Amino acid sequence: MTNPFRLDGKTALVTGANAGIGQAIALALGQAGAQVVVAARRPATETLAALGAQGRTLTLDLSDPLAARDAFAAEPVDILVNNAGTIRRADSLDYSEADWDAVMDVNLKAVFFTTQAFARAVTAREGRGKVINIASLLSFQGGIRVPAYTASKHGVAGLTKILANEWAAGGINVNAIAPGYIETANTAALREDPERSAAILDRIPAGRWGRPEDIAQTAVFLAAPASDYIHGAVLNVDGGWLAR
Repeated sequence: MTNPFRLDGKTALVTGANAGIGQAIALALGQAGAQVVVAARRPATETLAALGAQGRTLTLDLSDPLAARDAFAAEPVDILVNNAGTIRRADSLDYSEADWDAVMDVNLKAVFFTTQAFARAVTAREGRGKVINIASLLSFQGGIRVPAYTASKHGVAGLTKILANEWAAGGINVNAIAPGYIETANTAALREDPERSAAILDRIPAGRWGRPEDIAQTAVFLAAPASDYIHGAVLNVDGGWLAR
């Protein structure tokens, strides 16, 4: 019997895979048998070294929302992970148009047009595909001082659902993962602040910060045949944060 959690013979493209959650997802997909295209705007030397023969690199700067329009022309890609993202913080009274556009371009506009290019390629070859978007707790909550990020991540959740509605019957699964508080460089300042870290941990039923591997293994599940009947889901991987 074929293992429904294996990805042998599949090719995955992961954006923002040079560090953190994106790197963990790329490595987990490789461990599950996939060939992995590591897409990032900066060299992903560490990720590629860990993947070995199962990895190759693609320079992709998604501050241009159409940067991936030709990314799926060279070879068939079966799995797309839209992980790349950015955040800019300021009070909403002071938030600039430049910051708004920069965040929305990467976090939402690029996600749509990258996914559109992927789906066009899958459809043209009459294949099947898996799309995994990285959403956020702020796909459901408001946050503070991150208006563009919050709007973009609400948008990612909605985009996941509409694309699932349109493409499920054609063999393309579109789902998302909403990470909770994860141990990455982006959360280092929070974890190093004793009061803030304690307040966060006090709300997490699991009693610990998440690890990049927690998100990565969920991505493997959503990429694998085991999830073939899951469409339009936004899976909270947050230690129970949203349940409180």
